[in-house]
Amino acid sequence: MSTESRVSPVVPDELLRHTAERVGICVRPVIRRIIDNETGELVATVPLPCGSTRERACRPCATKARRLRMDQCRAGWHRTDDPADLDDDPADQTDDSDSDPADPDDSDGSDTSAPVHRRSTRRLPQFPPLPVVPMEHRTVGRELASPNGKVYRPSMFVTLTLPSYGPVHKDGTPKDPAAYDYRRAALDAIHFAKLIDRFWQNLRRCAGYKVQYFAAVEPQRRLTLHTHAAVRGVVTRDVLRQVVAATYHQVWWPQHDEPVYLDRLPTWDERAEAYVDPDDGALLPSWEQATDKTYEPDAEPAHLLWFGEQIDSQWFIPGSTRTDRRIGYLCKYLTKSIAEVYDPDEMSPRQRRHLRRLHAEVRWLPCSPECPNWLRYAITPKDAEPGMQPGHCPRPAHALENLGHGGQRVLTSRDWSGKTLTEHKADRAAIVRVALAEAGMEPPATNRWAADQTDATGAPRYRWEPAGIDPGSDLETYRVILRRQLAERRRWQHEYETAKASLAAARPPNDTRSATAPEPALSGT
Repeated sequence: MSTESRVSPVVPDELLRHTAERVGICVRPVIRRIIDNETGELVATVPLPCGSTRERACRPCATKARRLRMDQCRAGWHRTDDPADLDDDPADQTDDSDSDPADPDDSDGSDTSAPVHRRSTRRLPQFPPLPVVPMEHRTVGRELASPNGKVYRPSMFVTLTLPSYGPVHKDGTPKDPAAYDYRRAALDAIHFAKLIDRFWQNLRRCAGYKVQYFAAVEPQRRLTLHTHAAVRGVVTRDVLRQVVAATYHQVWWPQHDEPVYLDRLPTWDERAEAYVDPDDGALLPSWEQATDKTYEPDAEPAHLLWFGEQIDSQWFIPGSTRTDRRIGYLCKYLTKSIAEVYDPDEMSPRQRRHLRRLHAEVRWLPCSPECPNWLRYAITPKDAEPGMQPGHCPRPAHALENLGHGGQRVLTSRDWSGKTLTEHKADRAAIVRVALAEAGMEPPATNRWAADQTDATGAPRYRWEPAGIDPGSDLETYRVILRRQLAERRRWQHEYETAKASLAAARPPNDTRSATAPEPALSGT
């Protein structure tokens, strides 16, 4: 009897999905057909994981992605070695100026003879100065000695928040919605990643070494962004507070306080290849023309953002259960969207109004130089094209689930772990394959149909094509594929557990430990 037939064909779809989630199988696989180029025959129909990082879309894939991020965080947090190319690494050089001397949004780089606009780097008077210390060429923290002579190399866990936009209830909703500053909250969310980047630059200046970090961007109950970060090495809390208080970011975009067009929008002129006024046909200012005004002596930034007063920092040492629990906390909410701080199934009417009001603000604000929302403010977006419509920008920042944050949820420095996320994923797979091989079992041949397999002439042997199977409509095929995966996953898990048991039984007992000494803590637990 085949493995596929051993699974009952009358299993309800909901139970089938629940079972797949429980054993870690993707519940929305992308189906591909593999064709042998030599024979032209169909070799196999293969389900590929959807790779979603959202639990509501696919819990198994989101959980797998979260665990991979935990491995990445753990690998770099208490690293003790510096990269070999540390001294001549141009990617780690920080820009110490307080405003961008040359805004990359103002030029496409094609005309190198054009004059480069520069702004003053003088700090704003309302922010305190940054302490400056000598820079050391290292990325690891210093060793510290306790009074009993034990040496530690601690690292930090830091939390940074945005300022208040108005008093809120315990459920995160504003006490006075009419007075709550939704516009500033939306603009801060859109430009939050730039503020975070400025903070790391400033912290490196004041810490005296090339600080490395693993940070996650998360929402608070009030739907405002904040960040948790694992930082290699430590600085004092006084220095951290000075850096936070002195960090700000100026958005040098054209002013966009009040929309010019609401009901009637600019139209596209085919002859001029630009947008024009719907009444008199006058050309709207181009993005370059609009940004030129931001270099005038009396120009003001379109937006200024800074951090709030809520700051937290804690020290952690490697190899402790407390450290491992904090890594889990740091990556806990990566499987949820920004808006899911409110459970969609349990959201109160007041929370729903707060969510929709903030999203309405985010929807109509420009998120980038290319955003169609600039048309509302009588400015032609950069790289404009026909069909642009304000309020319908396809970029992630405007999505309800993101609430203005269009960047990555996980931010890591270049020399964090010394490996890419793909390499960390390969390490996890290698552990399983090594255990199977050591136990005398044959690991699954994962590359038997890989795209780099070639025939005798050196041409690719196999061709991967979309199967045209939609799990939402072709339910029977979806059920068959899911059952096949369940049977295969159970077989793999059985082989892996058997391999681990065989290896444990083959290892001789450790009789060198004291009968009264406590068990040593395992690394990474």
